[in-house]
Amino acid sequence: MTPAAPAGYSGTPLPRKLGIREGTRALLVGTPAGFELDAPHHRRASGTGYEVQVLFCPDVATLCRRWSRAVELSTDRGAVWVAWPKKASGVATDLDEYGVRDHALPLGWVDVKVCAIDATWSGLKLVRRLERG
Repeated sequence: MTPAAPAGYSGTPLPRKLGIREGTRALLVGTPAGFELDAPHHRRASGTGYEVQVLFCPDVATLCRRWSRAVELSTDRGAVWVAWPKKASGVATDLDEYGVRDHALPLGWVDVKVCAIDATWSGLKLVRRLERG
């Protein structure tokens, strides 16, 4: 697997795509071997208040196991990216962007962006649905 920084088709650096800037509190969960992100981040939770989280989920069961903890660790306006293996990657999976939505939308989260994370992983950005009233 290649480093993640130059990934994607747009040429935009991955940290920028994910919304990780200087000072952003970011957490990567289930990071695959060889994956590198050229930005400050945690690989183990240290308190709460994460503005950006990336959950690498090879399947639906993993997403279900990781979701509640991600919600607990997120700020009110925080983003949770769920990454799943692309069909073209050859990695067996039962998860895709529709499965991510099926899981998150009923729980009050909405998807706002999709991106290529690297040659293997796609990601869907989710944020809490704003209450209108």
